[in-house]
Amino acid sequence: MAKTYYDQDANWEVLNGKKVAIIGYGSQGHAHALNLKESGVDVVVGLYEGSKSKKVAEEHGLTVKNVADAVKEADITMVLIPDEKQSDVYKNEIAPNLKDGSALAFAHGFNIHYQQIVPPANVDVFMVAPKGPGHLVRRTYTEGSGVPAVFAVYQDASGKCFDLALAYAKGLGATRSGVLQTTFREMQTGFEVLVEAGYPPEMAYFECFHEMKLIVDLCYEGGFTKMRKSISDTAEYGDYMVGPRIITEETKKEMKKVLKEIQDGTFARNWLLENRAAGRANFMAQRRLHAEHQIEKVGKDLRNMMPWLKGADDLAKD
Repeated sequence: MAKTYYDQDANWEVLNGKKVAIIGYGSQGHAHALNLKESGVDVVVGLYEGSKSKKVAEEHGLTVKNVADAVKEADITMVLIPDEKQSDVYKNEIAPNLKDGSALAFAHGFNIHYQQIVPPANVDVFMVAPKGPGHLVRRTYTEGSGVPAVFAVYQDASGKCFDLALAYAKGLGATRSGVLQTTFREMQTGFEVLVEAGYPPEMAYFECFHEMKLIVDLCYEGGFTKMRKSISDTAEYGDYMVGPRIITEETKKEMKKVLKEIQDGTFARNWLLENRAAGRANFMAQRRLHAEHQIEKVGKDLRNMMPWLKGADDLAKD
């Protein structure tokens, strides 16, 4: 399993005297800003002129400035606006104001990996990506725990970017549960497909299994509309473009066949035969094979990093 980093692994001193600019105050932005502030970090929020979030952030006790002014005084600039807006905002307001030797940070690797943003050589570039929505990042922090995260170093200009990223993750509360190191490339990419393509199983689990619950919960609370409003526009576009390639007409035909087998008694007959004649041999073999799948082993380790899931693996089925 990939190395997991905790509170004691972080060098908090690298953040001493540093100011962090949080660009954006949405789901992740408010959680990053408030968690860091309450961890003792000097935080300023950067918003566009006329942003409705300005009043909310100020009511939360945060200093708010326009993006350019926030970046000018920041030692770390964390970009938490939607992917499709980052390139223009970076070009017009962030890049001209980045301090030499400062750090540029992201919670999603899209614009760096696809070179829509090309940072100058004189700044550190890292990513810290909590594996949960902002409200959970915030809530768990206030409860004394934290949402696990992944982090990556893209450009180490100072020689201390690794320490900076890990300290930032600690400020979010993520190292209370554990953080894993990844790369910007791995954050763009079911479980077996990713693992067979060379992705670490921990990353595959987060992308394909852990986040599935977050998506389903959003659908349960407010339908596909709420889910699509909560995810990034990049992910929403992928939903529209890729979904029909995965759930095809052939899939629909097979679903109809399965329904017919349930309706005409075929499924029931096979299940009764499995229990009576076969002594559940196939059923027990399938249960064992699925329990031994890599996703279960990786998942058990990763769920141990999430305090709100304690005991979830102890469910007995009589």
